[in-house]
Amino acid sequence: MTLAAFDLPAGAFTLRRATASDVGAIVSLLADDELRASVESTVREARAPYDRAFEAINADPAQLLVVAVSPAGEVVATMQLTSIPGLARAGALRMQIEAVRVHSNLRGNGLGGAMITWAIAEGRRRGARLVQLTSDHSRQSAHRFYERLGFEASHVGFKLTL
Repeated sequence: MTLAAFDLPAGAFTLRRATASDVGAIVSLLADDELRASVESTVREARAPYDRAFEAINADPAQLLVVAVSPAGEVVATMQLTSIPGLARAGALRMQIEAVRVHSNLRGNGLGGAMITWAIAEGRRRGARLVQLTSDHSRQSAHRFYERLGFEASHVGFKLTL
């Protein structure tokens, strides 16, 4: 089922919920990234962890993993949306946007912006009062991209690898 259609200079792209058959293409998009390539490439051949993760995401109604498909039918972009209920902000629902990836050959043509704009609208549709995302501090071009879309760098994030 098509969630959205984007008519862009590079063609007409569709956005849909990811399926199990998309996992390989999604992993390839994740690995096509200078910060994640070494991590993803070490397990790319070991498909089972990705398949288990997909099944967990797909079974959870708070999660939405989507892919953008090119006019040729190729998966060329992805992102994951997570609805997070909380007590802060008077019980506000948050929409977290994660793992946004657009194929390197298609960056700069408006697909990423169209996807994020759709994600914001989807957050509103679900009743979210806040949309949030994180971006590695070294990704300066991504920061400019998100700022152009109205996001503000308002917090400092911390991670602990387990």
